[in-house]
Amino acid sequence: MISLSASSFSEKNAAQFKFSRAAHHPPPSARFFSLSLPLHRRWIRAEPLSTARHPSELFEEAPSFKWVDLNEPETSREQAAAIAELPPKMTKRCRALMKQIICLSSENAGGLPLLLSAWAKAMKPRRADWLSVLKELETSDNPLFLQVFQLALLEDSFEANARDYTKIMGFLGRTGRFHDAETVFLAMQGRDLVPDQVAMTLMVNLYSKAGKFDLAKEAFEKIRLLTDDNPDKRAYGAMIMAYVRAGMAEEGEMLLREMDSREISACREVYKALLRAYAMAGDCDGAQRVFDAVQLAGVVPDARLCALLIHAYAAAGRPAAAVSALENMRAAGVQPNDKCVALTVAALRELGRLDRAMTLLADLEKDGGDVIGRETSAALASWFGQLGLSDELSGILGSS
Repeated sequence: MISLSASSFSEKNAAQFKFSRAAHHPPPSARFFSLSLPLHRRWIRAEPLSTARHPSELFEEAPSFKWVDLNEPETSREQAAAIAELPPKMTKRCRALMKQIICLSSENAGGLPLLLSAWAKAMKPRRADWLSVLKELETSDNPLFLQVFQLALLEDSFEANARDYTKIMGFLGRTGRFHDAETVFLAMQGRDLVPDQVAMTLMVNLYSKAGKFDLAKEAFEKIRLLTDDNPDKRAYGAMIMAYVRAGMAEEGEMLLREMDSREISACREVYKALLRAYAMAGDCDGAQRVFDAVQLAGVVPDARLCALLIHAYAAAGRPAAAVSALENMRAAGVQPNDKCVALTVAALRELGRLDRAMTLLADLEKDGGDVIGRETSAALASWFGQLGLSDELSGILGSS
């Protein structure tokens, strides 16, 4: 563990951390928490993020750190097993830190900043060593991974670059910690690292998912000003998704046309999101435009995209067009899924064409598809029940 000797320090000299111990809820004002290490217990004052300092400024007079390796009897069976699984090619300095982190209890997790600082002073790690430790923590799904990553960014020996910050922002964003991701983004700028298009695209995504559309749009406009180059495929896609989440599908489609004018094709998920937005709103014209754009971009529509188009026509009260969409789908060689067939059966019900529905099911069965799934069965049951033909449907389903 760590042996720490330092003279008593006052509240004025207390530690100020860049990243709050309660990272999910950064403190609006200074808070106190307990820091426990063997033979050492102090109350540390954490200042707001705006006044955070580098860990090297923890004390006015630098304390003396002494690194002491772990003794085997101090480790539990589970900890010993985790230590035994460390990569055999890992360097001794990295292995020493990993052993300490593995054996760091939840009660002593507050001592992680001092632990990393002591390791950095004693072992003189290089960037490769930090990356080796972080890779192992991520691979083993260690709960301290993000905290170690955040603290590593503050160490000079880590030689943090913009991509390190964007990586941790991505981790925080995937776990819904949008405020913390924004804090890291601001910290990156505070370290005189200029956000590039990758970082700004990530912020468009994070702001959009957090429901902050105006900030997402502002971040996208900053991408246009970063360089002489226009936004790339990812940046465009992120902003289109932001428009979709904000219920502004038409604005997203306008951005899609801008991409087409620059001969940039959006990814399938972007087309699908726009198509779904129009389909759910019953805007069959908008859905057809996006569906046509998909094909013009050279993307082969699959059954899910076709199902959204059929749904758009059905929701718009155009059952005949919904049936035609399925026929065109089959003519193009796309095998309908259960959703497509169920929507088409519902459309034929509105047209009162039971005979055509039975013909369709028979043709699909000849094509070798599993046509009567859960949704199709439910649609048929409702229709046959209304007609008083439930017994006949049982025979049809039993023979299929």
